[in-house]
Amino acid sequence: MYRIYCRVYQKILYIASAFLSFREPTLLVGLNSNQRILSILQENGLKRMLLATDAFLATSEPFIRIRQQLETSGIQVTLFSDTLPNPSIQQIETVCSMYRKHDCQGLIAYGGGSVIDLAKVVAAASSNPSTPIRKMRGLLKIRHKLPLLIAIPTTAGTGSEATVAAVVTDEDTKEKYAINDPKLIPKVAILDPINVQGMPFNLAATTGLDALTHAIEAYIGSANTPKTKRMAVSAIKTIFTVLVDSCQRPDQIDLRSQMQLAAYQAGVAFTRAYVGNIHALAHQLGGFYHFPHGLANAILLPVVLRYYGKSVHKKLAGLNSILYPEHTKLSLFEQAEHFISAIQTLNNQLKIPEKVLDRIQKADIPIMASRAFCEANPLYPVPKLFTTGDFMAIYREIM
Repeated sequence: MYRIYCRVYQKILYIASAFLSFREPTLLVGLNSNQRILSILQENGLKRMLLATDAFLATSEPFIRIRQQLETSGIQVTLFSDTLPNPSIQQIETVCSMYRKHDCQGLIAYGGGSVIDLAKVVAAASSNPSTPIRKMRGLLKIRHKLPLLIAIPTTAGTGSEATVAAVVTDEDTKEKYAINDPKLIPKVAILDPINVQGMPFNLAATTGLDALTHAIEAYIGSANTPKTKRMAVSAIKTIFTVLVDSCQRPDQIDLRSQMQLAAYQAGVAFTRAYVGNIHALAHQLGGFYHFPHGLANAILLPVVLRYYGKSVHKKLAGLNSILYPEHTKLSLFEQAEHFISAIQTLNNQLKIPEKVLDRIQKADIPIMASRAFCEANPLYPVPKLFTTGDFMAIYREIM
């Protein structure tokens, strides 16, 4: 009966989503597109901005140039440069206080998914002061329009610059969960390859595989539209083609630029078609152990796809035929298995371990599995609904 409830819920949500505004941000792409920030602020009459980043990126040359450009042009910049890898509700509340104290008019997020997610929730909290952040959890809890948010991703993976979601961590309960609302989509996204050129090998690898997970989960789910399928397939093809070279040759701006666009496309795909059980599992690893999200997704991706069994064979076979057209005469199972094996080969090339080693504590598995179940159901339109027992089995498999 619960399975029927989940599928009915997902179908109703799919129909209702057609009436929501899944707009894309104004997209600025290409070398030197960072320089267009000032004109955007001037067009919107904004003079006081909160600039969010993390401690490492605050010392990078592209960031310093952006800050100098703003300040020398008379923009009052309130800087927050201590974003955590998994931004907590407590930290977000601190930044909200800064935003209000300095009477900021908008936000610029320069960083990976954590920085952009932090800025999204600060924007939401600043324009919805009567709604506590914990009450924003779930779907469509943000009532009022957000201030201007410019997202400048410095990784090619999270796709947060294109999505309705922001993921936060509650340090008190060790929960990591999403706030979902179309109002969270940034107004502007800037994909200047200079921002991702400095990514080290491991960060480029895990964020790229995060984007791959977004695209695959969107594609195999049941909430697709022609656009989300097109975006997901384009992202998957690009990632399989250029990710390894992009990691190994950071000086090749064109490769990094292609990965930026693939991550963005994957973000557009999953913000409408949703993610799935892989993310439900990965979020608990982040909440309990601060395990890097992209790495968790990379480890879990082939494991969960194989666990889905025949429920994904047809769709994975379709993806395999796109990437490897010479295999179209194989059975659906053989093509699906080849596709999963190709992901494992990609993981090996990018030095991704098969296990999380000693990070998972056996005593934590039941509560992590329970929370993964509650995150996934009834929201995620996955190919196969997992039970708490399924989630527990997968956690044990990657220990």
